[in-house]
Amino acid sequence: MNTRTAQLDIRGMSCANCSQTIGSALESLDGVTAANANFATDEGSVEYDPEEVSLAEIYAAIEDAGYEAERSSRSIGITDMTCANCAETNESALESVPGVIDAEVNYATDEATVEYNPADVSLEALYEAIENAGYTPVRDDGGEDSDQDRRDAARQAEIRKQLRLTLFGAILSVPFLFFLADKFLLGGAYVPETVFGVEFGWVEFLLATPVYVVLGREFLANSYTALVKNRTANMDVLIALGASTAYVYSLVVLLDLLAGNLYFDTAVLILVFITLGNYLEARSKGQAGDALRKLLEMEAETATLVDEDGSEEEVPLEDVAVGDRMKVRPGEKIPTDGVVVDGQSAVDESMVTGESVPVEKEDGDEVIGSTINENGVLVVEATKVGEDTALQGIVQTVKEAQSRQPEIQNLADRISAYFVPAVILNAIFWGLLWFAFPETLAAIGGAVPVLDLVGGGPAALSTFEFAVVVFASAVLIACPCALGLATPAATMVGSTLGAQNGVLFKGGDILERAKDVDTVVFDKTGTLTTGEMTLTDVVALEGEPAAADGGDAATDGGALATRESLDEDAVLRLAASAERDSEHPLAQAIVAGAEERGLELADPDAFENVPGQGVRATVDGREVLVGNRRLLEEHGVDPSPAGDEMERLEREGKTAMLVAADGETVGVVADADSVKESSTEAVATLQERDLDVMMITGDNERTARAVAERVGIDPDNVRAGVLPEDKADAVEDIQSDGRKAMMVGDGVNDAPALAVAYVGTAIGSGTDVAIEAADVTLMRDDPLDVVKAIRISEATLQKIKQNLVWALGYNTTLIPLASLGLLQPVLAAGAMALSSVSVLSNSLLFRRYTPDRDYELLGRLRR
Repeated sequence: MNTRTAQLDIRGMSCANCSQTIGSALESLDGVTAANANFATDEGSVEYDPEEVSLAEIYAAIEDAGYEAERSSRSIGITDMTCANCAETNESALESVPGVIDAEVNYATDEATVEYNPADVSLEALYEAIENAGYTPVRDDGGEDSDQDRRDAARQAEIRKQLRLTLFGAILSVPFLFFLADKFLLGGAYVPETVFGVEFGWVEFLLATPVYVVLGREFLANSYTALVKNRTANMDVLIALGASTAYVYSLVVLLDLLAGNLYFDTAVLILVFITLGNYLEARSKGQAGDALRKLLEMEAETATLVDEDGSEEEVPLEDVAVGDRMKVRPGEKIPTDGVVVDGQSAVDESMVTGESVPVEKEDGDEVIGSTINENGVLVVEATKVGEDTALQGIVQTVKEAQSRQPEIQNLADRISAYFVPAVILNAIFWGLLWFAFPETLAAIGGAVPVLDLVGGGPAALSTFEFAVVVFASAVLIACPCALGLATPAATMVGSTLGAQNGVLFKGGDILERAKDVDTVVFDKTGTLTTGEMTLTDVVALEGEPAAADGGDAATDGGALATRESLDEDAVLRLAASAERDSEHPLAQAIVAGAEERGLELADPDAFENVPGQGVRATVDGREVLVGNRRLLEEHGVDPSPAGDEMERLEREGKTAMLVAADGETVGVVADADSVKESSTEAVATLQERDLDVMMITGDNERTARAVAERVGIDPDNVRAGVLPEDKADAVEDIQSDGRKAMMVGDGVNDAPALAVAYVGTAIGSGTDVAIEAADVTLMRDDPLDVVKAIRISEATLQKIKQNLVWALGYNTTLIPLASLGLLQPVLAAGAMALSSVSVLSNSLLFRRYTPDRDYELLGRLRR
């Protein structure tokens, strides 16, 4: 048994019971021989058999027990990959490194994403694993260049290398094109049979050998690595087989060891076509990542720092620290994320949010680094620098999205894993079949091999020679390159396109999933509405006779008491004083409204926030309640005297709150939240796409229905009075009948609901917690961008399917033709190179896609 020991840093342990819980959870796994955890040092160790249990399963067991094991993630550029099989080889090599939890390698981006235990894995070990697999990692040499700069440099070097090889091969292949033209079009009038008494074939040999050695060396070396070291077969094996078959066969014929024709031209043109395809492929990959690089290039290089005495100093961007104040003049880029402390201007944020209209900024407003100041002078205090800025976060999110492939990629991966061996077996089978039964096969269905039409074929070639030609053609035509590129190329463009339009997908799997939602559930406050509450109404209840014992004062003869009568200012002062310590938007609106009226507020002596109900506080020695009916009822206060006013305000779409003092209801205060301009259009557009639109809110039924009616949501699709901790349950209930719901929210209390939804979508103006829990982040706070996210998802999957249809259709059509002797090896090589380039070109055309054009048109028609 091959036993490994993993040393883990574990967070969340607080006592010996925690240690025992983790130990028991790990020892329950098959393959774990020993496990222990020490809560005093926050460390643990596990002995396990990697053939029975993976490190990923060990981490999952710790997390399922309620704890967290330290893990790190690293992105590594890889060069020399030529197909999806190469990516799988690198994945296997990285996952075999002790301490690696998971590895994903993306052939389209030439990048590996590795999750690992930092206590057990060094970066050098990852580099060595890639090199041992026969590929080249882009190493971090500790220089000043960024990781992205090194990868870009490696990619440009690969493009230049492929271009040099292509030009070298093309120059030496030009004579072969003349030889072919003379042979098939001019009847051999110009090419002699001998030169200085030496067979002309030696001239072809001298021209072909440098091409075979220089262009073919890489394919041969990679084939050896794949077959001997990695025990797998990739695209290089197919190319090496096809080109070597033509070259070696020709050499054997030239040496008079076998009778037949020469195919040096075939060997040369195969390698030139394939190398040309590699060059175009590398160039297309570079173009696919251009948009992401352009985002990074938009960063300012310097910043103008302002001291307290007003002096200015221009410094490199990397020298800016949190808290520094920067002067940004008209036309300049805002160096880093910050908040405006002086000045007023309009800022162009289109490169980050996709918002084409400049956004007005003044004191207290947040600004995003790399956006452009349009007119006025701003003084900005830096709040985030370096990798913490919004732009860097966008780039990192897009990179992660590109590394996480859609589920549809699993189909391509499964096909690619068996494709090359199947192709080789197919080529051998048909080669042997043509060798054994040439006349029978040629006669089936009247099939006439293409070689007959150009002066060759079974009638002119020996049986063995034609079998070799069939073998070479069948090997060359069936390359899995296009299949391997189909999904990641489209995903790379789709995720970048989303970022350009202010929609961030956390992964290619999310990019695929968003199109399948059938229900969109909106949170109300801050999502459909602006979330900026303002005080609109203050109602003071008039004092009325009331029975002290709760009976009927008119009939029971009991002792009479009079409910206290306060004026509006007194009611508002009590409510605002009680809410002073609350951070809820409703509370802040009440406090702001009281301050605008010039009321002098008191500091509450005691304060209690009752989630989903309101607050309880002691103000000037009086017990004050501010909240909904449930709050008053649970504290023994009758809310009915304010019933009519509450209903009136709620029908108007306002959030009404009862105010009680010393056990009596004394008034009502109401806040209103304006509906966003685009909410109605967003709901209508989603409904026209046959999606059910629902709303969920903690507000009462009347207020929720009033807002729903304004934006066009069916009242039956409104869930009101939902407590924060119950929102996730409500979303799960909606999905219980098989629905695939997209939850759209912005607040901390939305995070659990975003996490359980089929697709969780966070409004970008919301909290970091909500954004972290979400699958999709909308950089603008525009609900209409939900439609944009769905459209990008649909368009990306449509592009993936187009690519897969092309790749599979190409192989499905041409493999039989090659197997039946209807395709020359040179044509097969050219078609193979063309297939990869066509898939990449189709993906690059996707960059022109505009996801908002249909609902912009819809909006104009409505107006």
